Amino acid sequence: MQERVTWTIEGGVADVRLNRPDKMNALDPAMIERLLATIDTLGRATGLRAVVLSGEGRAFCAGLDMASMAGIGAGVDIAARTHGLANSYQQVAWGWRTLPVPVISAVHGVAFGGGLQIASGADIRIAAPDTRLSVMELKWGIVPDMAGFVLWRGAVRDDVLRELTYTAREFNAAEAQTFGFVTRLADDPHAEALTLAHAIAGRNPDAIRAAKRLANHEGDAAAILLAESIEQAALLRTPNQIEAVTANLQKRSPQFRD
Repeated sequence: MQERVTWTIEGGVADVRLNRPDKMNALDPAMIERLLATIDTLGRATGLRAVVLSGEGRAFCAGLDMASMAGIGAGVDIAARTHGLANSYQQVAWGWRTLPVPVISAVHGVAFGGGLQIASGADIRIAAPDTRLSVMELKWGIVPDMAGFVLWRGAVRDDVLRELTYTAREFNAAEAQTFGFVTRLADDPHAEALTLAHAIAGRNPDAIRAAKRLANHEGDAAAILLAESIEQAALLRTPNQIEAVTANLQKRSPQFRD
């Protein structure tokens, strides 16, 4: 069996690819296990600055492979929290949001059902103009249950999300950008995502990680304001923060420490 997910790290950027192109990267048990392992490994990787997540072949991910997953539900306790806040199926999407560095998904072809939820786990989502997307679960008589609702909340307007969930209709990339599923469009989303990831990798890694923690923060205004102050106090006058200032003043590329 071919490796369901492949990845390399270069210049602090992990290039992660779903690798089941003959099935449009549909999710089977082997891919779910490999995604979980990849997220876990990247979460512990040293020197990591950013992640690009894409799919090999003609699609990002067509969602669940219903044939291979048909017998999985029986006896599985999806209410069990196996990965912190999430169960295993939620973690393959939610896990990207919990990584300490920014994740950029490069989406093309189709992103249906679970595939759309995995793409939505990224901090930033870049899609090809001809991408087709769908919150497809109601087609199969179920609801989105791979962290979609928590990932879409605040990004996608509530009434739009309800309509798309209730109908399971397809929508295009331009609509997806308007709705909030997609950050921006690019003819070559993978190349665009890599360029952006390397730009992020050139910033103070301590500040980038602090910014992601703040972006992920759940709480009222008082809690977030306090969190901002705590993160900033921890960054000020540190070697990487001083290097960011010095490199800018000297008009040179910064040399950050991991």
